[in-house]
Amino acid sequence: MINLLDRHSLHKLVVLELAVRSLQHDYVQLETLKMQKLYTTWTELLLKHLYPIYTAQKRQLAQKQIRIVRWRKIDMYFSDVLIATSGEDIALRYANQALKTEVEELLIQRFLSSIM
Repeated sequence: MINLLDRHSLHKLVVLELAVRSLQHDYVQLETLKMQKLYTTWTELLLKHLYPIYTAQKRQLAQKQIRIVRWRKIDMYFSDVLIATSGEDIALRYANQALKTEVEELLIQRFLSSIM
């Protein structure tokens, strides 16, 4: 069983992992843009800022023997995140659109704080 504080930390890790994954995926696509250098610089800046936070969060949960095992897309609206703990494996269901919105808000917030 995951307590409430750990569940909050786990949710933060899910959002951070999606943000890092999205930036890494989009980074490859930036080569086709006219202002490639600008967008790659922004993306690198965000990744440089987010990755240490992500790894620290992942390490903190790993010390409590909590880790993300796998993502499984249910349909276009929902995904399950399979979590392994010391006692059991559980699946947490997330709405894809809600996660996307949270990731976008996180990236905008981090981007603005990194340029100011």
